[in-house]
Amino acid sequence: MAIQLAQGSDEAVSSINTTPLVDVMLVLLIIFLITIPVVNFSVPVELPKQRNDVRESEPKDVVITVSRDGKLYWFDAPVAGKDALFERLKGIAQQQPQPEVHVRGDAGSDYAPVGRVLLAAQRAGIAKVGFITEPPARSP
Repeated sequence: MAIQLAQGSDEAVSSINTTPLVDVMLVLLIIFLITIPVVNFSVPVELPKQRNDVRESEPKDVVITVSRDGKLYWFDAPVAGKDALFERLKGIAQQQPQPEVHVRGDAGSDYAPVGRVLLAAQRAGIAKVGFITEPPARSP
């Protein structure tokens, strides 16, 4: 048995020829560069201007105050009586969206004036009535 030692390399060189790939990519790049200005300036159109207007979607809440002696206040203005309060609440109930009614009752007042305010709000058709209270003190 004879052993042959290879002095030279008979293997084929296996590498990818990238020249055609680069040629195709350059042709595609040139085509894209030519067609980009045509796409941007195809049809002249005057677009509308953007406008940011502040819209009030939430109505102002109504604050009714009941003092210690039972007097009623619409915000800071005194109210003549329960009939005048009812008429004001009826007007507020017609607004869309309907504002909330917040009742500020003095801690030393009777429950009857606060109850009359709630009854007037219910009769007028007010959907949301809330009470304003002092938040509890934080304990350290």
